[in-house]
Amino acid sequence: MWRWPTIEWKRNISNALKQKSFSLHAKLIALAAAKWSDPHLNPSLYDALEKARKDNVPSDNIERAVKKWSGEDKSSEQISQIIYEWYAPGWVAIIIQVLTDNKNRTAANIRHIFSKFGWNMWEAWSVAWIFPKKWVIIFDKSKVKESEIEELVFETNVDDMQNNDKNIKLICSLENLKEVSDFFKSKWKTFEKATIEYIPNNEVEVTEFDKALKIIKMTEALDEDEDVEDYSLNAIISDELEKEVYDFIEKNTFRT
Repeated sequence: MWRWPTIEWKRNISNALKQKSFSLHAKLIALAAAKWSDPHLNPSLYDALEKARKDNVPSDNIERAVKKWSGEDKSSEQISQIIYEWYAPGWVAIIIQVLTDNKNRTAANIRHIFSKFGWNMWEAWSVAWIFPKKWVIIFDKSKVKESEIEELVFETNVDDMQNNDKNIKLICSLENLKEVSDFFKSKWKTFEKATIEYIPNNEVEVTEFDKALKIIKMTEALDEDEDVEDYSLNAIISDELEKEVYDFIEKNTFRT
């Protein structure tokens, strides 16, 4: 059940998630702008700006984000990228990446979320070894045929192939990205983007309803937290159990 970066998950479902997406884009832009404020001389900033425009971030938001670390906005707080590692009972692990301009606020929020659902914080690298960084190459299914990608995959060093209703994801090691991406470009199979994600190298099947409920409610809380950029967990929940949990949540959600 490894997760897409939160910035892309359930995009545009609600105004709250849209605002979070805008906020995370702004932080990524500010972080990149710290190196150099000219996007033509700073590939990281250029990439961050392109992604923000693709997600329809307002130009005013983008301009303010660039000023954060370009030296024009002297009142700005420094933005930090922090990794948190947690274990739940039953050895379900999660790694969380946050972008924040207030470490104390973020730490308190993250601790509150996990203590609420019975998770324990561990020392650095106690969980990270479960989640090696991998390149994930993303194809839009409306632009390529799944059968063609499947045939070509066997000619590359792709470690895994996964797909959903909209996208095909190819997973490969960091050192193989150039080889894999160049191969598909040579076949005129252009992809939407390539991104680094934490992919678990071992998984834990969750079969108990109560545990699955806590995991899903916890991930919802992470999705709503404004500083959480990305997270990955090694829990596997069957489609049937997941549906049972969401049905329960739907029936027990109070609406005004």
